[in-house]
Amino acid sequence: MRLYAYEDRYGDERFGVLLLGRLLTGSQLEKRGGLDPAVDTHIGIGSQLAFQDGWLREVARAARRALKHGASLVGLDERRPLPAVGPGGLGEKIVCAGLNYADHVSEGGRTLPERPMLFAKFANAIVGDGDAIIRPPGTNALDLEVELGVVIGGSARRMTTEEAPAFIAGYVVVNDVSARDWQGNPRALREGEKGDGQWLRAKGSDTFLPVGPVFVTPDEVDPAAGLRIRSWRIPGEGPDAGSPVLMQDGNTANMLFPVAQLISMISQQVTLRPGDLIATGTPAGVGVFRDPPVFLEPGDRVRCEIEGIGAVENPIVDWTDDPRGDI
Repeated sequence: MRLYAYEDRYGDERFGVLLLGRLLTGSQLEKRGGLDPAVDTHIGIGSQLAFQDGWLREVARAARRALKHGASLVGLDERRPLPAVGPGGLGEKIVCAGLNYADHVSEGGRTLPERPMLFAKFANAIVGDGDAIIRPPGTNALDLEVELGVVIGGSARRMTTEEAPAFIAGYVVVNDVSARDWQGNPRALREGEKGDGQWLRAKGSDTFLPVGPVFVTPDEVDPAAGLRIRSWRIPGEGPDAGSPVLMQDGNTANMLFPVAQLISMISQQVTLRPGDLIATGTPAGVGVFRDPPVFLEPGDRVRCEIEGIGAVENPIVDWTDDPRGDI
């Protein structure tokens, strides 16, 4: 099943079912499909995972009944997309894995790791499709990283690799935005600058984790079998303005540590909870390792896409033009 998070006509956060590129709304699931009242489509997908057992089965049943009773589908352009998980409908945490594709490790001049590099992001970083990625003051080296996001469906503690797949609720597309100069990457530093190595702000600043609106259950896609994973920079200025420039083109089958192994490794020390999000690493092609380096500038757009799941696309905006104002 494919779910879609959106804002309804009244400004409320909802989710519905995605069918052939169109939306069976939460309202239709309730009115035409007789959705169990315990399943509230106003509550985020992550919250449903945390508080309601069997809700996905109820949504599937309601979708079948709604279609049988003549429910109409809505075009996606008629609803504003929201992140499929978070920030309101997120579990406890976001765990990110670095150095999980051999080609990305190689382009950075590193040796293959014995285990993934793990770090965290927070709900403040999450934005949806079409929302602005804000370049904060003090950085001039924003970069993109398309990644497969794994949404956890149950409490997982000290899981084996064989047990781990049972705890996968679904998949989303994420963009692990990174400030490379704050990370301390020499290729991102201007003359006289010194990186402070602060991954917290380099990876966790506001708007640094766009999440797509589509949530896909594991019966629909198999990352281990291989899903094409790509990103594009769409320049706002210059000779290529408006034309997508392919940056990354990889395959999830090439992860050094596949999804089940990541869940197992993380859960040995960090208990995973329903609605938690794991970002599984990025393939080669990021801007910092290009010659010369390519960074995201205000006016650009960035698009991240995974085969069988969907995409998230966002404009880059300087902090001086932050559309959120004072928050």
